[in-house]
Amino acid sequence: MLYVVRHGRTESNASGLLLGRGDPPLDDLGMRQARATAVAIGPVDRIVSSPLLRARQTAEEFDRDLEVDDRWIELDYGEFEGCPVADVAPATWAAWQADLDWAPPGGESHRQLGARVRSACEDLLDEAAIRDIVVVTHVSPVKAAMAWALGVGDEVAWRCFVATAAVTSIGTGRSGPSLRSFNDTGHLLGLEDPGG
Repeated sequence: MLYVVRHGRTESNASGLLLGRGDPPLDDLGMRQARATAVAIGPVDRIVSSPLLRARQTAEEFDRDLEVDDRWIELDYGEFEGCPVADVAPATWAAWQADLDWAPPGGESHRQLGARVRSACEDLLDEAAIRDIVVVTHVSPVKAAMAWALGVGDEVAWRCFVATAAVTSIGTGRSGPSLRSFNDTGHLLGLEDPGG
């Protein structure tokens, strides 16, 4: 089984900022989410992580040696990095959603992200048929992995939501990958932020 996990929460996530290549640590709730995710999935054979700190901190909770694969890094938001989501103009969101090749100035398009994530998924496919593998990554790569499993285009990213520390499960078989679960957050019940 291939488990594709979004990292736990950071202060930037909680503040509604676009967080791409920025590298903040998990906040207190994010650390609790990471621990709960590792417990819920249980022992696995292999851990792969994005190089960013928030993903590596989440992956470390699985208590196995982790491998870093740069293909699982978050979308590069370019000049939008750290910008409040609400400050992005509606016309910009519309252009972004209408064109997979559109990218923020200095950033990366969804098509570019999708290509690198699909390559990373293909490299894990055969092994995931016989071993349990966890990949800890970010919201956009989770959506791209889901699109790969379903055999649909990357434009589906705009039609789905991925919570922090959510788990997406992808099985494998003779016909290729199959989506088993998406955005599973049942393991996070009761972890609400005591400060808010």
